[in-house]
Amino acid sequence: MSLPQEELPEPVRADPPPAAGRPLLTQSWLDLAFLHWAVDPDAVARLLPAGTRPDTLDGVTYVGLVAFRMHRVGWFGLPGIPYLGSFPETNVRLYSVDAHGRRGVVFRSLDASRLIPVVVGRAAFRIPYVWSRMEVRREDDTITYTSRRRWPGPRGAHSRIAVRVGDPVGEPSELEHFLTARWGMHTAFFDRPLYLPNAHPRWPLHRAELLDCDEDLVAAAGLPAPVGEPVSVLYSPGVPVRFGRPPRKPGGIPTP
Repeated sequence: MSLPQEELPEPVRADPPPAAGRPLLTQSWLDLAFLHWAVDPDAVARLLPAGTRPDTLDGVTYVGLVAFRMHRVGWFGLPGIPYLGSFPETNVRLYSVDAHGRRGVVFRSLDASRLIPVVVGRAAFRIPYVWSRMEVRREDDTITYTSRRRWPGPRGAHSRIAVRVGDPVGEPSELEHFLTARWGMHTAFFDRPLYLPNAHPRWPLHRAELLDCDEDLVAAAGLPAPVGEPVSVLYSPGVPVRFGRPPRKPGGIPTP
């Protein structure tokens, strides 16, 4: 019996696909710093869930370190939670595409400062959240994000990122769209592939100057430690986000 052919990746889109139905999850992502380094696809392929492969642009893929403020997470259309649903977060992510051509991200770690969301994310959804002591501080046009890991480890893994926000990006490049306009997440749920779609307005992006980057979160996530300056540093004031329910077919919630 022949195996099904993989579909070509969908186009890189600056705007989301139409959102369908009642959202599973709503939240806002605020004050985001996007740092990216180029990486060989062969170096990260083994770290992706089954059924996905590294997504590439001109033969290169990327590792992202993204720091921001999560704001008012809400479930099933209910109002967002002010305390437990609002916290700093810093994630390490890779770029993926599946056999159906759907582009997405794969999270290797997500440091967050609220213990209950970390426990729920790990236990219920198998998402690699970790509990960290974190702070986001803004002074004029400079934003500093700090993180030091508590549980489950490696204890003490840390990051300190400081950026100076610059001018708005009038027309983002193909690479900037590739790194930021991602409309789904690939993960595994009890060792079976899962795709979770999301939608939000087009990113308002700004140039940013990296003032400080002292981190070992990328290496702690099982990736080669970044060498040299990031190839891309961007800032966004943020967007409201809605996550849809995973499609039952193809490659959505596993079915018998």
